Amino acid sequence: MDRLVGAGFYQEDSGEAHIRPMLLKEYIGQQKVKENVAVFIQAARDRKEQLDHVLLSGPPGLGKTTLAAIIANEMARPIRKTSGPAIERPGDLAAVLTNLEPGEVLFIDEIHRLNRTVEEILYPAMEDYALDIVIGKGPSARTLRLDLPPFTLVGATTRPGLLTAPLRDRFGIACRLEFYSAEELGEILLRAAGILNIKIDESGAREISGRARGTPRIANRLLRRVRDFAEVKGDGAINARVARLGLEMLEVDEEGLDNLDRSILTAIIQKFGGGPVGLDTLAAAVSEESDTLEDVYEPFLLKTGFLQRTPRGRIATPRAYNHLGHPVPSILGEGHLFAEED
Repeated sequence: MDRLVGAGFYQEDSGEAHIRPMLLKEYIGQQKVKENVAVFIQAARDRKEQLDHVLLSGPPGLGKTTLAAIIANEMARPIRKTSGPAIERPGDLAAVLTNLEPGEVLFIDEIHRLNRTVEEILYPAMEDYALDIVIGKGPSARTLRLDLPPFTLVGATTRPGLLTAPLRDRFGIACRLEFYSAEELGEILLRAAGILNIKIDESGAREISGRARGTPRIANRLLRRVRDFAEVKGDGAINARVARLGLEMLEVDEEGLDNLDRSILTAIIQKFGGGPVGLDTLAAAVSEESDTLEDVYEPFLLKTGFLQRTPRGRIATPRAYNHLGHPVPSILGEGHLFAEED
């Protein structure tokens, strides 16, 4: 259960000490985003104005929710959290908006999944801090406008392309979060280990960060699981050898690929001759939802060069063949290039 502490400082109840940074100076990585957000926050505070609405986009696990809480903390304002799928009817959003405190930060995760009728209520709320309510039906219907306290909407999305243009254009600040480097993830792991009282040296953190897919959420999850192996099969301390053993038992290879990653690439190579293969067909072949493949697995496989998208479908690259121990077809070995998907 989430709670508000003191002057709106967001914290999480957990069995373990929370490891989310609370201020920009504690936030590791995303340097350009941090610098820009710091400027926007400082300017709003100096003018004693409300911070403009913020749209955070990027793959899952990169810190969008954390950054939303940091924005609220830096503005010394409370934060209220919800998600697009949780707001089913216009009345649900109206109830949230009318209960906001002046200056409060409203965080909507997966905002691209808002119902279109619900989304339309946000337009006057974001622009004019007003809520339009229709009373009655037919010719006798009339519109009542309620004033709302000034607030900052922070929307997070993994698929910004699904946002409608009217909603996207109402965000004055847009930030895209990118995958982290292994060095940045190593810093994050050492910080988290200190908070969680986990014994780990730099070699152990380096081993985990190199297999964490550039994602802090995955890095912290692997840290907890490797800690379990270290406590049961070792002396509780994590070094490179212990980390490697734990990650091998978790079936996370040296490139950060897990079982499903390898299943995706293997299916393309063995079942579909290396591709191209459509997303829905590939999802059926590996018994996974197509949205999960597209949102969670594909971005990393594309970024690391194991997968390529073409107008006709997905194709395994020579690097995928080499990594899985398959001979590279001559057409790929000669450096054949495929056009990117539109």
